[in-house]
Amino acid sequence: MVDRLADWIQVVDALYPQSHAASWDVSGLQVGDPNDPVNGVLLCLDAVTATLDEAAARGADLVLTHHPLLFRPLQRLTPATVPGRLALRAARSHIAVLAAHTNFDSAADGTTEPVVRLLDLCDVTPLAPALGDGDCKLVTFVPPEATQLVRSALAEAGAGSIGAYRACSFAVRGTGTFVAPATANPAVGEPGRRNEVAEDRLEMVVPRTRLGAAVAALRRAHPYEEVAFDVIELLGAGQGDRGMGRIGNLPEPVALRTVGERLAVGLPSPHLRVGGDLDRPIRRVAACGGAGDSLIGAALDAGADCYITGDLRHHAALDARSAGMAVIDAGHYATEAAALPILHQALAQASARRGLTARLLASAVRTDPFQIDPERGWDKGAL
Repeated sequence: MVDRLADWIQVVDALYPQSHAASWDVSGLQVGDPNDPVNGVLLCLDAVTATLDEAAARGADLVLTHHPLLFRPLQRLTPATVPGRLALRAARSHIAVLAAHTNFDSAADGTTEPVVRLLDLCDVTPLAPALGDGDCKLVTFVPPEATQLVRSALAEAGAGSIGAYRACSFAVRGTGTFVAPATANPAVGEPGRRNEVAEDRLEMVVPRTRLGAAVAALRRAHPYEEVAFDVIELLGAGQGDRGMGRIGNLPEPVALRTVGERLAVGLPSPHLRVGGDLDRPIRRVAACGGAGDSLIGAALDAGADCYITGDLRHHAALDARSAGMAVIDAGHYATEAAALPILHQALAQASARRGLTARLLASAVRTDPFQIDPERGWDKGAL
């Protein structure tokens, strides 16, 4: 049976939920009909002319890109703009475009994972832990004899997941009061009078994407005619391993020069920019794949000796150096392209578990706009 685009959207969303993307981001389906068939999937960093050409040549009808093709709102879909021209090209070629951007960046195995592995960092935690903007807390009130039934039903519907733990809940005993109308048939108490009954206050965390299913499961499992429940938005940090960037420790201190050498060998980078005393010992390292100079303050607060990212601006680097922290700009492309094999493996395993058969292809196109001239040593735009 041929895969549908909707199948692959579900695979990506199960691994990297859109609810985990930044509020300003536009991850998800950008071009295509979810009912269209998918025979080949091309995984790339950027949806550009070269990768669309590659998709057509290799028989891929889905381009799964890290950077969204349509990042800013379009007033009209015409060839007058580069995004418009590329979107039209994809649609005319029956090539869907699906983006996994900050929802992948913030994942435990996201864009900063290659640096963590290259440097063998330990005691690793998110540099900027994710807020719970994708989660809610579902609170309900249940007669004690039905608490376990309701708890199990909610867990089966997707509630109660905190990090790697499942079926997490909290319950406390209390007293509920109600007056049922004379025509009602309450599960406990009597119609037409004030009733006091023992109830458990049951609480479970629910991803926003599973809230509808959880409420439906609650209504089915709860013994009351009228089910009382509250939905509370969670904005607190502490969402397991999810968040932007990573902070951790090297197994033992090494010179800044050595950190740079390991990155130069392990990342697909033509060059590194290193700021700091090359002989300085480095033990605590912060990193953020892609453009991460906005997290310099977080790296300093976390006590990092060195911060690794891409697209490091002049004044941001100066501020970091002035505060006593070394910096390494390994490039936007290099720090994120290194994560594509991790994304490829995760997608391959998840799609196989679902029985999907479309070929998953890794793009051979290098979309880094910069390269090094080995003779002159200056950067020039790649043609």
